[in-house]
This record gives sequence, C-alpha cells and structure tokens, in this order.
Amino acid sequence: MPGTWESDAMTQQIAFTAPHWAATEAGLEILQRGGTATEAMVAAAAVISVVYPHMNSIGGDSFWLVHTPGDEAPLAIDACGRAATNLSAYSKKTQLKSRGGEACITQAGTIAGWQTALDQDPRASLELSVLLEPAIRWAEGGIIVTQSLADAVRKVLDEGQAPESFRELYAPDDKPLAPGDKFMNPALGATFRTLAENGLRDFYQGSVAQRIQQALKAMGSPLSEQDHRQTQADVVTPLSVSLTGLRCFNLPAPTQGVHSLQILAQVDRRRSEMTSKADWAHLIIEATKQSFADRPVILADPHTVPSAYHDALSDAVLQSKADRIDMERAREWPFPSELGDTVWMGARDASGQLVSFIQSIYWEFGSANVIEDAGFVWNNRGISFSLDAGDINELLPGKKPRHTLNPAMALYDNGQRLSYGTMGGEGQPQTQATLFSRFVWQGASLSQAIAEGRWLLGRTWGDVDDDLKIEADLADEIGEELTRRGHRWRQVPACNEMMGHAGAIFDSGSEVSAATDPRSDGRAEVV
Repeated sequence: MPGTWESDAMTQQIAFTAPHWAATEAGLEILQRGGTATEAMVAAAAVISVVYPHMNSIGGDSFWLVHTPGDEAPLAIDACGRAATNLSAYSKKTQLKSRGGEACITQAGTIAGWQTALDQDPRASLELSVLLEPAIRWAEGGIIVTQSLADAVRKVLDEGQAPESFRELYAPDDKPLAPGDKFMNPALGATFRTLAENGLRDFYQGSVAQRIQQALKAMGSPLSEQDHRQTQADVVTPLSVSLTGLRCFNLPAPTQGVHSLQILAQVDRRRSEMTSKADWAHLIIEATKQSFADRPVILADPHTVPSAYHDALSDAVLQSKADRIDMERAREWPFPSELGDTVWMGARDASGQLVSFIQSIYWEFGSANVIEDAGFVWNNRGISFSLDAGDINELLPGKKPRHTLNPAMALYDNGQRLSYGTMGGEGQPQTQATLFSRFVWQGASLSQAIAEGRWLLGRTWGDVDDDLKIEADLADEIGEELTRRGHRWRQVPACNEMMGHAGAIFDSGSEVSAATDPRSDGRAEVV
C-alpha cells in the first residue's frame, strides 16, 4: 500500500518530461545537482514560460500535485488567481472581452504557487538564482521559434485585436515571428533576474509588482494594487477516487479535476466489457458526455459549488452515470465547450518525490497584453466567467473562475505511482482517460499510450468546433464502427497538436519510465 515504502529501497533514478525539450533540460539540470522534484519543476516552469510563451506565462495560473513516498496522498496546491474586487465596469456588459486590458480580470497565481511549493518542501535548499538561471539564459540568449509558437502568433494577429504591446514583442516591424527565427526577450530575462535577487514575492510586493500594476492600470484592467498584492496560492485537499487496485488524485474546484476522475471511474466500472479499440473509444467518449453534461451546473469557485459537486464522486453517482452509457448508441452532442492552452510537466527526484504540474494563461497568449518592460503576457482566464446573474460561475469580486487545468496522479495499492497530464482545454480529461486506460488497463507502454492516435470531443486550443475529431491513423481503424454507433465525427491529420501535449512518469519502485507527446516539441528523460 502507498505509505509503506522505505526511501532507501527505491530506485534513485531521476526523471523529467515536458512539452518543450528546453524545460526538460532545465529540470534535469536541477535534479542532477541534487535538487528536489519541486525545485526542478520551478526551474522548468520558468523556462517553459520563455520557450512556449503562447501556452503559458508567469502572468497565469498553476496547479500542483506533489507526492512523497510514505504519504497517503499527494500535496495539492491551487495557485488560481481571483477576480478583481472592483468590477463595476462590467455590470452592464453582455459579453466579456477575450483580448486586451478588459480581459485582464483575474490575478496571476502561478508565481505564488511556485513559492508555496518550495515552502512546503522541507528538502528544498537550492538558491532561487540557481533555479531561475536557465530561464534567464534562454530569455537573454534567445530561443528558436517553433512552428507551434509561430502559428499562435499568426492566429492572434489575424483576430485583429492584438494590443500594440503584443505586436512590438511578437511582430516587430510588422514581421510576425516565423519558424526558425531567433527570438530574444531580454525584458523577461530582467524580470527573472529581479526575482532571483529579491525573491518570488517581489512579483506581488516589490519592483516587479510596481511595473505590473502600472501596466495593468494603463491597459484598463480592473485589477488594483491591493488585488495584486493579495494574490495567494492555497494548499488544498486533493480529490480522489478508488478504482480497481489504485487511487486516482486530481485538483478540486475550480478545476475540472472532478470530471477527469468521474470519467475514469465510469470506465473502470464498464471496462470488462471492452473487446476492441472502438469499444474503448466509445466508452471514454460516452463517459465524457455523462460527466460534461453536469459541468455548467456543478463546477465553479469552491465556495459557490452546489451539493451536487460534493456528491459527484460518490459510488451512487458514478454507478448511475456508468449504467446510463449505451455501448451501442452515442448520446447526442454538443454541450457548451471551453478553450484552453496549457503546459503539463512531470518530475521525479532521486529520493522519490513525484510531481504533476500544470501552468496556463487560458487562450493562446492569454489576453495578449504584454506587461511593459517585463516581457510576459497576462492571462485572460476571467473570460470563463458568466455574466448571467445567478449562474454558479457568475463574475463576482474575489471569485475564482472555472478552470480547465487539472494535473493528475495515481497511487497503486502495490506502491507503484503514475504522474500524468496534458494541455488542451476540455480535452484534458479525455486525453487523461485515454492515456491512463491504455497504460493501466490495456497493457500499452507509456510511449505507446501517448503516441497512438487520439480523439477530441469538443474544443481545445486553436480550435472553434464542438464536434468529435479523430486522428487519421485511429480513424482508419475505428471510424466505421463509431459511425455505426451514431457518432458524428470528422477526420484530422495524424499526430495533430490539437489533441494536446500529453506526458507521464511511471515509478514502479524499482524502475522509472517517462514519456512525452510526439505532438509537441518535448522530451522525456530518465537518468
């Protein structure tokens, strides 16, 4: 059972996986210096904000699961920013802006999350200057622009809403960044240098904070100096569900962790009936529909969720949802969908500490507003609020928005452990379930579970359609059978980035394996 391992009986292998190889490199650098998985994740989180700025930034949010051998459950950290306290400017609006200063409604919690994770780690001892040095190096020395980054820049520019600050940084002289370009961001490097010297709290209460507040005020954001100063991350009780032979963990509201766990629990209850790839895909798709149908009425700020949210992982509710799945007929779709751009990363240190981490600004480049002289964009997470009075996700002062982010972890009854996750908006629970079922229940290797063809029901980053999309290689195998069962779907190219950037680390106790997604620019490594 978890909690019975002796650390000196475990392998001392270290591992890191990230959707960009530079973040993996940074994480491994810290681990090889004797740093903890938490410290390695902070270093990688800083680096990936430099090399994948369209997917995340230090102007966004993050969530953590950290497991130490001997603990019955992982430590969970909610670093979600809250809405501004003065929202009078939004009282008569009928629609929230997705870009620009008016979209900058919520605090940026991720740096507070880094600090909380380090504070909660009794073995963390490396200087902050060491942890942030790789990010400084990349920001000042320059990165090579990936296709993913170039496509996201072009998408924001094509919307016609890009603020001048965005154009100055990502399309200087009206020349958008292109694949292969060298992109330097000295302002972001200087921000990290200041944080390394003054501490992470400087982001909220120091010279960096002053630059942030000046920029937010100038762009028309409702976030006040006090709103920014009071940003905090919370240690919370993780959600969990017991499946056959293991327990799965995720983050509670406002994240969609409850839906990720609901889907897995439904699949566990019906998996003995599965005989083909089409069966597995149909089951997970239908379990997703059963769970997502409740999302508009149960998922919101943890202080406003209804009693139905607290019952969502009860045996009665889970069994009822599983029983309603018709293995011969697809349920009607769509339901309201949500977008989201994100990075997920995993780490394991030599002492066995295991981390599942996710960081985001919501849409690609978030609000697209660059904080002047600081080199990063602010999130637009606030657009997931509702302006409808009485909605459980109604925009109100100090409230947390409904969140797509949800890092995952599984603790086996025999002591084995799995850290896993993905980017991809509402695709996250689906991809988690697919990865998990292939690896845990179908016998695929970690790499196979991630690399093989996937599907997406609803929307993810860079996409506007609510339909069922299936990658070509998988569609060739199961498309005809899904059509027979009533699924309306369309084919997309194989190894498609819209399916998200998944990753995982598996710790058997005697050996560690790691994998990353070929749909990303990532790398997974075990040493």
